[in-house]
Amino acid sequence: MPGPSATPPRPSRLRWAWWLLAWLSLGLGLLGVVLPGLPTVPFILLSAYAAARGSKRLHERLLRDPRFGPMIVDWHAHGAVSRRAKRFAVLAMLVCAVLLWVTAPQWWMAAVGTGVMVVVGSWLWARPEPPHA
Repeated sequence: MPGPSATPPRPSRLRWAWWLLAWLSLGLGLLGVVLPGLPTVPFILLSAYAAARGSKRLHERLLRDPRFGPMIVDWHAHGAVSRRAKRFAVLAMLVCAVLLWVTAPQWWMAAVGTGVMVVVGSWLWARPEPPHA
C-alpha cells in the first residue's frame, strides 16, 4: 500500500463521486464519535482514501488533523492501528454489545450484532501496530 507521500492518482471523470464519498464518510465518522455502534475509524480511513481521489484539499486537511492525521498516516504506511485505538474500539463495541443484549427485542438480534463486533474486533487486533508505538 503506498504511503501518504506517494503521488495521488490523476483526477478522473468520477472525481465528484470520490468527493461526495469523502465528505459523506467523514460525516459518518464524526457521527461515530458520539453515537454508540457507529464506527469512527473505518469511515475516517475511507474518507481519506476517497479524498485522495476527489479532493486534494480535504485529503491534506485530514492528514494535518491532530486527531485523525497520525491514524491515517499509520494506516497508509503500514496498515497499522495503534494499541490505544484498538482498545478504544473494543471498549466501545463491548458497551454496544451490552446495550444490545439489554434492549434487543429478540435474542438472535443481539447475537448477530455481537457476532459482527467479535469478527471486527478480532480483525482489528490482528492488524499490526505502528513501528513508532
